[in-house]
Amino acid sequence: MALGTTRIVSAVDIARGPPEVFAYVTTPGNWPQWHPSSLAVSGAVDHPLEIGESVVEDFQVAGRRGRVTWRVTAREPDRWWRIAGNIEGRESGTVSYSLAPTATGTHFVREFEYRTPNLLFALLNRLSLRSRIEAESLQAVRQLKERLESAGEPARSSRVESPPAHDRRQRGS
Repeated sequence: MALGTTRIVSAVDIARGPPEVFAYVTTPGNWPQWHPSSLAVSGAVDHPLEIGESVVEDFQVAGRRGRVTWRVTAREPDRWWRIAGNIEGRESGTVSYSLAPTATGTHFVREFEYRTPNLLFALLNRLSLRSRIEAESLQAVRQLKERLESAGEPARSSRVESPPAHDRRQRGS
């Protein structure tokens, strides 16, 4: 029986549009480039994951190394994405990304939720784990911002709008 849930929320504004940010953060092969806890990923790592797809991640969180299998449980392109983790047959938590357009790019929010399975874990969480995980999560979103914003000019929309019909007629189109 779990004693409670810990929720770590980290947010950052990124000078890139939601489609670019979403594609980057939902592609597991990018995780070790911006998240300090992500050591390596294997499986479906070369594309934004869809609902039901899984990936295996080797991690080091708050000094603890391990391996987790993440499975996508929710996805709304360019807006929201959630994965649920499993370590050695046990639910290990969820990570959710929410994105909202801003005047200058994207407001990105990362939420990590994990359960407190016993009293010892609850004590360790209160004494040191939570603060270490919060620091790592904050570092992650800062590195994400830096990584995406240092990639050059923001991607421009490839959409080309046609002139109104009356303009096309005047031009002989």
